[in-house]
Amino acid sequence: MPNREEAWELLCEYTKGDSLRKHALAVETAMRASAARYGAADADVDEWGLVGLLHDFDYEMFPSADQHPFTGANILCGRGYSERFIKAIMGHATYTNVPRDTDMAKALFATDELCGFLVACALVRPSRSLDDMEVKSVKKKLKDKHFARSVNRDDIYQGAEELGVELDDHIRFVIDALKPVQKEIGLGPREEQATSA
Repeated sequence: MPNREEAWELLCEYTKGDSLRKHALAVETAMRASAARYGAADADVDEWGLVGLLHDFDYEMFPSADQHPFTGANILCGRGYSERFIKAIMGHATYTNVPRDTDMAKALFATDELCGFLVACALVRPSRSLDDMEVKSVKKKLKDKHFARSVNRDDIYQGAEELGVELDDHIRFVIDALKPVQKEIGLGPREEQATSA
């Protein structure tokens, strides 16, 4: 399997936008944490992380449902990624009808939309941070259909259900997983953003 540097180069080749790259980093981080929590004892943390990093790498260039993630899957196949890896990425889009029958695929589906939603929640907080974010405030925002309306709430609920975890516990877990990489994914006070860029 290609290494992380090669995966990052692939992401950057197809994804020029900063926000989608930051989303990829967030999902990579959540997936690395998920490997330890939801994976088998022999789960490959790097593989899980790279699935998170590359799950949307083709989206910017091929955003329509008849292209993403199908085009990306073909590219990944040609770059030496395993069938299990590609199948997990295919499964994160419900319309592909690819079953999520591995822990890695279930975790990707469960973290993808939630990562985007948590970042959106943090950006409207005075601190622009996850440090003081409570699960109850996230759940309140989930009920507000006008907030971050591009995030599919059904996927968030279904993702936790497929993993077999309580939604509250999963939200807390992902918040905690993302805290160490807040600057890298665009969170924190605006002054910090300017100096870390």
